[in-house]
Amino acid sequence: MRLTQSLSIFCLLSGAALFVAGTTVAQNARTAAVSPTVTQTPGSLPDSPTPAVPALPMAPALPVAASASPQTASGTVVTLDQALDLARANEPGFRAVVAASRNAQLDRSIARAGLLPQVVYHNQFLYTEGARYAHAPSASALAANAQTPGQQSFIASNAVHEYISQGVVTETMGFGQWNAVAHASAAAAIASAEMEIARRGLTAVVVGLFYASTTAQEKVAVEQRALDEAKDFVAQTKQREVAREAAHSDVLKAQLSEQQRERDWNDAKLQAEKARLDLGVLLFADPRSPYSLALPEAKPLEERAAFESAAKTSNPELRSALETLHERALDVTAARSGYLPSLSLSYLYGIDAPQFAVNGRASQSALASHFDDAPRNLGYGATATLDIPVFDWFATENRIRQARTQREVAKTALSSAQRTLVAQLEEFYNESALASSQLASLQLSVDTARESLRLTRMRYTAGEASVLDVVDAQNTLAQSELAHSDGVVRYQLALANLQILTGAI
Repeated sequence: MRLTQSLSIFCLLSGAALFVAGTTVAQNARTAAVSPTVTQTPGSLPDSPTPAVPALPMAPALPVAASASPQTASGTVVTLDQALDLARANEPGFRAVVAASRNAQLDRSIARAGLLPQVVYHNQFLYTEGARYAHAPSASALAANAQTPGQQSFIASNAVHEYISQGVVTETMGFGQWNAVAHASAAAAIASAEMEIARRGLTAVVVGLFYASTTAQEKVAVEQRALDEAKDFVAQTKQREVAREAAHSDVLKAQLSEQQRERDWNDAKLQAEKARLDLGVLLFADPRSPYSLALPEAKPLEERAAFESAAKTSNPELRSALETLHERALDVTAARSGYLPSLSLSYLYGIDAPQFAVNGRASQSALASHFDDAPRNLGYGATATLDIPVFDWFATENRIRQARTQREVAKTALSSAQRTLVAQLEEFYNESALASSQLASLQLSVDTARESLRLTRMRYTAGEASVLDVVDAQNTLAQSELAHSDGVVRYQLALANLQILTGAI
């Protein structure tokens, strides 16, 4: 009897111990299934922990919303207008074009100065060998020579010692001088148009890099959200596997999708860093300087007529072609001026005498005896020169032909610039209109893909959808968000190109 009671008590204690042990094992299994640091890959032991991938160093975050705060932890906030100003101050090619335009303006001032009289203070000393005799002169001859000084044996000047100190005013009047001013003015206008072309080209580059950088950072955010979604789905598949509601192949498929999303996220971060450095080269002395970008507010597309009117009056390529044609026409006129005479006038006042003095030495001649004072060395003179071209072996005619040939080339360039302007205006406006109309469609696609992913996850939880359906819905949402980001930048760039073409920015 006692043996039977002892066996019963032992059996009850053993059953209780086995129940407690089974409960503990089941609880540990649930914990291991939920833990995100435990994965199972092909070729590894079940429930073997996988070390987490270390995060790569990421560039400072760039705000992608127009309402970004002006003070961020990532550095200076740069707007589009500030980026344009910094690039114009730092880009060497644009600075060279600005210097060329300023030099052209100075050339015009120099050409205008050629129309005005030129004033020169001229100073000169001339020495000529004095008189020499084959035989020694007598005393009477030396006395006579002393009364008439200044005789020389080599006639190169007016006296043995000649001093010239004169103020000279010269004026040259001819058609060539006036044409040179007109030519310099046309060249200055061309340089100004070329500077505007360079400015708009630099603006196009900065605008492209500006929006490329913001888009790259937007894609980083999209890939980050897709990676988080993939990680959450991996955890769900593991829970369903532990609950015997899904096969292990679902876990493997979810893990493959997570790994691909992580690679895409790293690639997006690299592209964002490249775009940030490319823009930083134009903005800062050190392109690695931390900064963030603030997008301008999106403007609606205006009517086509407004852009056409602005393009006709503000397009620098068209203005440059017009001024080039005007300059070539002036070249023809300048070549024809070779047939015309030129007149030069000169007036001088000063000293041209044997002594460097206002008054000369008193002479002992018979004429000088009637005057009490010495002669004055100060005096004036004037010259007028008229050059009439007669024959130059047809050089002027050949210059005219050369100028006419260049004028025809300028006419062709002007026609090409006009056609290009019409084509670019049509192209940019159509692209802007299409990109603007597609923004709403792209946003609708994002909302639809997000709702589709939510419903597919619910169906998968209920066992009505496969893991492939969920992965496909995740890919569709990521692609829709990336397409929406590209669509926004496409519209901004198309509108910016249209504004650059018409001179708005």
